Amino acid sequence: MADPARAAKLAQRIKVVVAEALGRRVKDPRVESITVTDARVTNDLQHATIYYTVFGDEVAHADAARALEKAKGVLRQEVGRNITVRLTPTLEFVADQIPVNASNLEELLREAKRRDAEVAALAAGAKHAGEVDPYKGDDPDDIDEDDFDEEDTDLSDDNELDEDANR
Repeated sequence: MADPARAAKLAQRIKVVVAEALGRRVKDPRVESITVTDARVTNDLQHATIYYTVFGDEVAHADAARALEKAKGVLRQEVGRNITVRLTPTLEFVADQIPVNASNLEELLREAKRRDAEVAALAAGAKHAGEVDPYKGDDPDDIDEDDFDEEDTDLSDDNELDEDANR
């Protein structure tokens, strides 16, 4: 079992080797639009997963996947020549979903920006409900008897209840 740092270094080396081999060794025109974006190697250094993107439509994606499966042996041989491990790892190619997720995220950010602009436009013409300063003129030391309701100041009902409780 190799340490994770060694696996990460090996993954980066495999990514570079595969990208160069796609341009030099593989003569299939379907791989011209492939970009290797990342590689991951298991801690035992036996399996490598290579992530790629393809410029083009769904047909180009399907053609690129078939071309990579066909060229897997040549690419593994090239990896074996250019890395220093006892066993050459098996290669697995996975289409990278980061560009798709990034475009979805960009669309969500555009929508949020549009809604923020709408709210800002509504807020620009809005007025406060009530007075601008509702506490203006209220002095806590200045208490008038008119500020209280009769219900709040009438304690006679409470006194009657206390007398009933004492009986």
